[in-house]
Amino acid sequence: MAKDYSIDLQKLFLEIMLADAQCFVRVQNIFDSVNFDRSLKAPADFINNYSKKYADLPDVTQIQADTGVKLQKLDSVDAATTEWFLDEFESFTRHETLKRVILDSADLIEKGEYDPIEKLVKDAVQISLTRDLGVDYFADPRARLEEIKNNNGQMTTGWPTLDKKLFGGWNRGELEIFAGGSGSGKSLFMQNLAVNMMQSGRNGAYITLELSENLCSMRIDSMTTGIATNKIFKNIDDVEMKVKMMGKKSGNLRIKYMPAQSTVNDIRSYLKELQIKDGVTCDYICVDYLDLLMPVSAKVSPSDLFVKDKYVSEELRNLAKELDIVLITASQLNRSSVEEVEFDPSHISGGISKINTADNVFGIFTSRAMRETGRYQLQLMKTRSSSGVGQKVDLTFDIESLRILDAEDQDDYTPGPSSSNIMDKLKKKSVVSDSKPTEHTPKIKAEVQTTALKSMLDSLKGN
Repeated sequence: MAKDYSIDLQKLFLEIMLADAQCFVRVQNIFDSVNFDRSLKAPADFINNYSKKYADLPDVTQIQADTGVKLQKLDSVDAATTEWFLDEFESFTRHETLKRVILDSADLIEKGEYDPIEKLVKDAVQISLTRDLGVDYFADPRARLEEIKNNNGQMTTGWPTLDKKLFGGWNRGELEIFAGGSGSGKSLFMQNLAVNMMQSGRNGAYITLELSENLCSMRIDSMTTGIATNKIFKNIDDVEMKVKMMGKKSGNLRIKYMPAQSTVNDIRSYLKELQIKDGVTCDYICVDYLDLLMPVSAKVSPSDLFVKDKYVSEELRNLAKELDIVLITASQLNRSSVEEVEFDPSHISGGISKINTADNVFGIFTSRAMRETGRYQLQLMKTRSSSGVGQKVDLTFDIESLRILDAEDQDDYTPGPSSSNIMDKLKKKSVVSDSKPTEHTPKIKAEVQTTALKSMLDSLKGN
């Protein structure tokens, strides 16, 4: 049953604040005269305005003379009463704010504006006093450093070289952004990262706002089994067996399609539903990709990319903090990046607002020649928890299985034939003998190993 915060109880709150300035100072961050009964709103306003103007608290006689409300003067406030006051005033403020928000939400419901309601309710529920006084720097240096050591790099990226640049990997509560141009492989990176996290035993969700669930799943089938995407259907039995075997020793992965212009609230609701129905708590989320989301907290024109992306990136990072997860997403590079080989914040579509919010930003650099030879490069554009800014990480890419790997992982993975292998097979290989020519041998002995070239030469001889 909800507690009744009567007028007498609200009067007592004001009287305790007047008797002990420390009590008033400790609740000042949540003090709002609107929460008090109408008959007490005037003295609450007077106390608040007086303290701001004169840096002191008024006397009860001043309040009575100005507002006509008589308050009792308390002699002192003991420690137990102070703690009771802090607990009760915090609950009172949360209760009254939430009640007011619910009443005000009726107007938003009539207008069909549902997204702001959740934020207003959430802000009301989270009202609290500042009880945590932070870290005492001199108290226990060893414990403080051990905590940083144990919490840093909580999650591997799956690419050891990148982990080293990030001092161990990613931390929970971080927002990671992979920026690339059109066709650079942003979705490919997101899917590879989902596989990396899954294989490390982490539970997660892959939210796609562009590709279908089935297409994403089939790509991941190829990545996890090493079977080329164009051979998946010919080897369904093998794929089924390998995927089921991997499922027994890896983390859970859910792939969910959401329409473009979805919001962070849509993602939050899905994750809550996933937790309730299947009992799955995610360690990470891949959102493919940020530019297709719309903000919850403000109505912004989709054409105003800077403001839109600012709100969306802040909401995504808040979600990562709220759920204590790693949130990985991608973003588009603008036209000015097309001819560049070194990326900087000016190449990010929508401006620097996303970079300011993200914890780590990686530029995806590739070209047709690099992809054909099985190479990708990550450029560290921002790293909040390490000194890796400006450094580069080279990765290998298998065009058959779509797998992106660190060079250090090559011993643990046997890919299908890559583009570099294919090019090697097509190259003309000659064995030159320096033996002296005779009447039975040509001056230069060459053995052509390319089948296609042999056929062409034979046909020419026949003609």
